[in-house]
Amino acid sequence: MSSDEEIGGAFYSLWSDLKAEESFPQKRPLLAHYTSIATLEGIMANDELWFSNPLFMNDMEELRFGINESARLIRQSPAIKDACVSSERYEIFQKAFDAYLDEFSNNHAFDIYVLCLSEHDDDKDDGLLSMWRGYGGNGNGAAIIFDSEKLNENDDSPFIVSNVVYASAKDRLDWIENKCIEFSAILKSTNVPDDKLYIPVWHLFERMKIFSIFTKHTGFSEEREWRVVYMRERDKSRTLDEMLHYAIGRSGVEPKLKFKVKPVDGVTTNDFSLEKLVSKIILGPTVSSPLSVSAVKRMLEKLGKSEIAKKLTASTTPFRG
Repeated sequence: MSSDEEIGGAFYSLWSDLKAEESFPQKRPLLAHYTSIATLEGIMANDELWFSNPLFMNDMEELRFGINESARLIRQSPAIKDACVSSERYEIFQKAFDAYLDEFSNNHAFDIYVLCLSEHDDDKDDGLLSMWRGYGGNGNGAAIIFDSEKLNENDDSPFIVSNVVYASAKDRLDWIENKCIEFSAILKSTNVPDDKLYIPVWHLFERMKIFSIFTKHTGFSEEREWRVVYMRERDKSRTLDEMLHYAIGRSGVEPKLKFKVKPVDGVTTNDFSLEKLVSKIILGPTVSSPLSVSAVKRMLEKLGKSEIAKKLTASTTPFRG
C-alpha cells in the first residue's frame, strides 16, 4: 500500500459508526432556533445568522472534553503503541499526532462556528418548554423554524449539518478508547510506510475532532440538538472570510461568524434566503397574546419580511415565565 488514496481509504471505516439515516442529508427535519425578540428583529433586519465559537458557549465541556480526552487516551493507548511495533515508528506517530493537535489548537479552533438548533415536530407548534426557558427569553422570545429540506447537499461546503449525539462522560471515554483499538487494528493490518504514517494519523484526528463537535453530555438530551458547523479550514477559497466578525457580550469580546443568508457561490443555491428557509415563527408562551402577535407581524412587515409575517403563530403553552 503506497498511494495516499489507498492509505486513506483503508481508514474510512473509522466513520462507520455514524448513522447516515439519522443525519443530514438523508434526514431533513424542521429545526428550531430559540431566541429573543430583539435577536429575531436583528436576524430579519439584516438577513444574518450569528454562529458562535463552541469554546465560548454555555456548556463548559463544549469541544474541550472530546479534544483533550482524545489526546490523552491516544497518547496512552497500548493498542496504538503495539500497532506501531517499533519505538521509532511509535515516535513518528506521536510527532504526527502532536503536530495535528498543535495546528488545530493554534490555528483552527478559534475559527470553528456553530449554529445550535432543536429538532422540531411539525404537529407541536407550542415548542419545548425547556428550550423556551433556556434560550427563548424564559418564554418571552421566539422560535424560528427552519426547513432543512431547503438546504442543498454540497460535499465541498465549509458547513457540516448534523444531529448531536448524547452520551455520559464514561460512554464518551469508552468510545474514544474503542476507536483507538479500531484504528490500531487497521494500522496493524496495513503496510503503511513510515513516511506516510501522517495520513492515518490525520484520519484518526479528524474522527476525534468531529466526535468532539457533535457530542454532548446526556444531560442535554431533551434539547434534541442539531448543529450547523462552519470550519474555516474547510473553506479553502476563504469564501466566507468577509463574514468572520466579533460581538461584545457578557463575557467580553467573542469571535462570531455573521452569516449573511444570501446566495453564496459554491456554498448555497442561487435562491437562498430567509424567505425560503423559514417554515414558520412561533412566539413564546409569555408573548403569545393576539396583541403581541399583531405587533410582531407589523415588525416583520416593516422589515420587508411580509411573506415570513404570514407564517407567524404563537405557543399555547400556559407558561408565563
